[in-house]
Amino acid sequence: MDHTSIITQVSNPKEEEIISFNQEKVSQSNSSVKKQRSPGIFSTFFCCFRNYNVEPPASNNTTTSLPPAPEENGTQPKFDQVEVIPIPSPPARFLLPEMNISDYGKKCVVIDLDETLVHSSFKPISNADFIVPVEIDGTVHQVYVLKRPHVDEFLQKMGELFECVLFTASLAKYADPVADLLDQWGVFRARLFRESCVFHRGNYVKDLSRLGRELSNVIILDNSPASYIFHPENAVPVQSWFDDLSDTELQDLLPFFEGLSREEEVYGVLQNLRGR
Repeated sequence: MDHTSIITQVSNPKEEEIISFNQEKVSQSNSSVKKQRSPGIFSTFFCCFRNYNVEPPASNNTTTSLPPAPEENGTQPKFDQVEVIPIPSPPARFLLPEMNISDYGKKCVVIDLDETLVHSSFKPISNADFIVPVEIDGTVHQVYVLKRPHVDEFLQKMGELFECVLFTASLAKYADPVADLLDQWGVFRARLFRESCVFHRGNYVKDLSRLGRELSNVIILDNSPASYIFHPENAVPVQSWFDDLSDTELQDLLPFFEGLSREEEVYGVLQNLRGR
């Protein structure tokens, strides 16, 4: 197993810019020779966002439509041009246990890990908040973890308002010890990892219908739209975070979530959010 494949991340624009610049210089100096470019270290990081031609999971005719993308002239495509994403049938056994008595009446918030709450790297980071050893194929690798600004305040408040669930497409051998260090207050009632995702068209999708909670009371906070492609109407998008220490997005989201916790159901509020 490639050690970088244990973490599911989106690409860092800064690193992409450097890679693109280097590739351009190579192309200019070798314009007469075509070479096959070997995959770099980050190609395995982003495995879940490649466009593999994977058959969609079995469906019970329950579908959801992706938001139609504007055409080049700014008009919306016709209905028959909108891609319909099949949603798998809910399993007989759900991913989450029965809700704790203390959480009765609360909505369930599914929270992503990488680039939403933290950023991790196998390259040394001088100001890392955590250094987590991960054993892979007999070799121990050090993972350097940066916490997103205001994440402690965010998690504590969310734990008061909601039933919080960590759901990441990364492997448990990396994500579980990171969650141990990150969640000092026991905010996450459950933790779900890559094996709980549905692999659909090259993406690890977090199928909310498999949780065992009423969908009208489920919210997913994730930086990757591919993660909630089955249930975009339940999503609160968040910008991907890498290392900007002036970032305030988690802090800025708290008033919104405080209001959402008092609503009867989430769809109306989230529809207004998407409209804005």
